[in-house]
Amino acid sequence: MDLPLDTLLPYALLRPAPQTMPLVLASPHSGREYPAALLDASRLDAHALRRSEDSFVDELFAAAPLQGAPLLAARFPRVWCDVNREPWELDPAMFDGPLPSWVNTASPRVGAGLGTIARIVANGEPVYRRKLAFAEAEARVRDAWQPYHAALAALIAETRGRFGTCLLVDCHSMPAHPQSGPAPDMVLGDAHGTACAPRATRLVEEFLTGLGYRVRRNDPYAGGYVTRHYGRPREGQHALQIEIARGLYMDEARIERADGFASLRRDLSLLLEHLAATDWDFLGGI
Repeated sequence: MDLPLDTLLPYALLRPAPQTMPLVLASPHSGREYPAALLDASRLDAHALRRSEDSFVDELFAAAPLQGAPLLAARFPRVWCDVNREPWELDPAMFDGPLPSWVNTASPRVGAGLGTIARIVANGEPVYRRKLAFAEAEARVRDAWQPYHAALAALIAETRGRFGTCLLVDCHSMPAHPQSGPAPDMVLGDAHGTACAPRATRLVEEFLTGLGYRVRRNDPYAGGYVTRHYGRPREGQHALQIEIARGLYMDEARIERADGFASLRRDLSLLLEHLAATDWDFLGGI
């Protein structure tokens, strides 16, 4: 099912009634409302642009409010504005003039073509047929990045105020990668133990492993900007990224739900039910 959307906001927010556990779930890359300005400027068609989506991840975790946790989901696509980046990670080669000196033009993400405004889609194809004006990036940060993070920060603060602590679960999906040996079904990223209490990571890992999934930690995804920025365990604020193999639930070429979608959503609902029954006092806080 699709999330109900307020057309005035760049995100959807599903709230529980009431919130009964100190968790916030977020899906920053499942947005699928493609602005006309992006389609006009792109050399790719809409289907090719969707290769960068974490398609349907918001639906996979749609049971979160039923289990007592809010779910925040971006409506705009990652290729329009990536909220799992700093607000100003920009590639100067994409723009028609010099960028302000305070813009981060040297990050590894920018070098890979995947800054706040992506230069390429997931398979490496360039997105744009023309150079962008810096004003276009400013508008995307103002209208997409900033409201999304304002909503996320408010949810975390509200949760900490209610429970004294918060665990942010940042939900993603990962494409198939050629590799030797069996590929993981899920990767948990806690910035190598610096963004989340190890006990919380282990709790999620053990439950998913018990369901039969191959789970790996921090390899190859240790967590992006969201995990590292919001994960402050010493303050009782934790962040855990979860990456789910797209092959479990979708046809990557067609960008369609596959036969495994329903069973995976059921298993993730069981995970949420397990988390709802957990005593989170061990997370601590101020």
